[in-house]
Amino acid sequence: MKLPNLKIGNLMPRYPIIQGGMAVRISTSRLASAVAEAGGIGLIAATGMDKDELKKEIRLAREKTQGIIGINIMFAATKFKELVFTALDEGIDLIVQGAGFSRDIFSWCKDADTPFIPIVSTPKLAVISERLGAAAIVAEGKEAGGHLGTEDSMRDILPKVKKVVSIPVIAAGGIVDARDMQEAFSLGANGVQMGIRFAASKEANGSDNLKELYVKSTKEDIVLVDSPVGLMGRALRNEFTDKLLAGNIKEPQTCNGCLKKCKHNFCIMEALNNAQKGNLSEGLAFSGEYIDKITEILSAQEIINRLVQEYESF
Repeated sequence: MKLPNLKIGNLMPRYPIIQGGMAVRISTSRLASAVAEAGGIGLIAATGMDKDELKKEIRLAREKTQGIIGINIMFAATKFKELVFTALDEGIDLIVQGAGFSRDIFSWCKDADTPFIPIVSTPKLAVISERLGAAAIVAEGKEAGGHLGTEDSMRDILPKVKKVVSIPVIAAGGIVDARDMQEAFSLGANGVQMGIRFAASKEANGSDNLKELYVKSTKEDIVLVDSPVGLMGRALRNEFTDKLLAGNIKEPQTCNGCLKKCKHNFCIMEALNNAQKGNLSEGLAFSGEYIDKITEILSAQEIINRLVQEYESF
């Protein structure tokens, strides 16, 4: 079985695989460039960075590959506009945006002639996005890791979105292996976005402790937490989530103002940074629903090679 072609604007990767943009600092230039070099689309997670760090990461990625490099950015981030324009000024290939809906970014990307891809979970937002000029749509379901914008499955959302738009639709949420890819394409997807599979890669910027957690965790270790962003988030159970769910996490005494709106029930930036650095007792480790499928840490090249070989063997 041959993989379909994915064309986003004038961009066409060798394989219709997008690596999810996982913050904070899980998806940096090392991972994004490795995925792009292997034939997919690599994303740098801009949320949590300042403009100088993002500029540096984009340039580092460019030094390592001629492949397609984009950024992922949360609309909920205070530095949203600043980071978007930094990426556009650096000539980023495309921008993927979730955690809210911005109308302004459509015109910003149009003026820069840069493909823009919103992450949506409803046909209504997909239609609005196409009307505003989106180059493609990421249709994300409840199976995804991190912040969740829906309680509906990708399997339900994707066909509904495909019916109402003519631009490419990229499936996201619960896609880890070639069988998941096959199901997404059978439902009409033009491409797939994969997060946890690439978070558990050699090039991902998470600590060894975090990657070990991915490998040993099962579905029974998954919990939903109330994020300061105002959305539920899927994470892996650890000492931090136990305290959070029991109401034993104190509100932050100081605030860096990283979010436009924050519930202040805990500092998510600090919690994600802790997990990335390996301090799992004080860290929040986001994860997709099918964490049990992660059994080993591979390079991005190995991941993509296996996905392609297994898919083409069906």
